Amino acid sequence: MILQPDPARLLPAMVAAAHRAGDKALGWFHPGERTSAGVETKEGGSPVTEADHAADALLKQELRALDPAAGWLSEETADTPERLSRQRLFIVDPIDGTRAFMAGDPRWAVSVALVVDGLPLIGVLHLPALGQTFTALAGGGAQRDGAPIRVSEALSLAGARFAGPQPLLDRFARTGAAISPQGKVPSLAYRIALVAEGQIEAGLASTNAHDWDIAAADLIVHEAGGFLGDSEGDRPLYNQPSPKHGILAAAPARFRAEMISRLQAMA
Repeated sequence: MILQPDPARLLPAMVAAAHRAGDKALGWFHPGERTSAGVETKEGGSPVTEADHAADALLKQELRALDPAAGWLSEETADTPERLSRQRLFIVDPIDGTRAFMAGDPRWAVSVALVVDGLPLIGVLHLPALGQTFTALAGGGAQRDGAPIRVSEALSLAGARFAGPQPLLDRFARTGAAISPQGKVPSLAYRIALVAEGQIEAGLASTNAHDWDIAAADLIVHEAGGFLGDSEGDRPLYNQPSPKHGILAAAPARFRAEMISRLQAMA
């Protein structure tokens, strides 16, 4: 019988690994200027840098040493069906917001989650260039830099601050919602974390978000009193055969019914 690691002990070790990965990536990051990292184009046209690969390698080595029985899913590691047989799975995006990283925009993040039976148990989101770290433990609340965070206390979506791709914001507004568009935050994980700490009321994600984009942030917003869900109101399930998801919205839990209704009206 393989013993499961204690989540309360695992969380600080995962935070430390995320910080080391972020420090490594910072070696190629230049605020306001183009990265000095080598850049390649992946199948599908998205960029990947040597910083992504270096951070991914560090995280894979350190996290798998913490829980050797856990599977592995990362944006920068070739996916295999082997992970589907694992009850526990590390889900990692070594640099969420690679284009921002490349352009010298500090809004990129190291995203690390431990998923158990399809749902996140531990979530860590570290923003090295901003010096911020969000954490959550299932049932234990969410924090930023050690201080508890909560979603916005706004009572209505009227005038609510929304972040997301502009076409998606426009479609949402056409449902009759008088929202205040805030533009697109380049890291999807950070966009959701901003909902968790009440900086914005809602964040939208276009179709084809992947497990690695959202797993850690999902737990963070959930533990901060919010939700992340699709047009049916369902929370994402992780470690499925396909890691892709449809359009998603994050917001305070009190807005769940209205958000679902408006997502359905966008279809």
